[in-house]
Amino acid sequence: MKILTLLARLLDYPQAGLLAARDEALEVIASADLTANTQQALSQFVLRHLDGDLLDWQEEYDGLFERGRSLSLLIFEHIHGESRDRGQAMVELVAQYRQAGLEIAEHELPDYLPLYLEFAATQQHQATDWIADIAPVLGLLAVRLQKRRSDYAVLCEALLEVSQVSLDLDALQAQIASEQADHTPKALDKVWEEEAVTFGGDAINGGCPSQLNRPESGQRRDQHVPIEFVDAASGDSARLN
Repeated sequence: MKILTLLARLLDYPQAGLLAARDEALEVIASADLTANTQQALSQFVLRHLDGDLLDWQEEYDGLFERGRSLSLLIFEHIHGESRDRGQAMVELVAQYRQAGLEIAEHELPDYLPLYLEFAATQQHQATDWIADIAPVLGLLAVRLQKRRSDYAVLCEALLEVSQVSLDLDALQAQIASEQADHTPKALDKVWEEEAVTFGGDAINGGCPSQLNRPESGQRRDQHVPIEFVDAASGDSARLN
């Protein structure tokens, strides 16, 4: 699914090469199986960022996704937090990648959303299932981005549309209404004092988007196995199909 590949690139750290793909990006959006409103919102996002200044875009990205954990692009951060279940979930996701023929480098975090999306894009008719598996995380990111008044929210909203999972975003907005900002200097100081979580690599190089091994179209599994998520707060597990 080309739209998944595009959304993966737009959610990754902004690179100069992406600016040259403006027209191609607009063509992918126009041909995607999305509502007219979503297509328009995505097109506006592309025009604003790909026609703008790269350094400004990178600064905006850093301010959103590199400061605090509430907008982390590591999927399991929002599900398992710092529990041991997170490590096991990582192992199981790597196993699913390998079963489909994708090997990732030791320093790569398998739950990094852009990598996950690029892999899902290679899964043909099962791609929707992979996105449906993470719909609760996408909904959470969407409402938090809305709260920050960021148009990055439309990327998550488009992914929810692809997933075909219906979420009550109003309920999620109410749920996060009282959340304390975690991107302030005071909040960041507290986070930096804590030990960083790594998986198969060091904390500095663990999630560098420039080091991603892009999955190929031939890296596909024959049968989709839903990822088991364990809510970090309740401890309850659930499968989304």
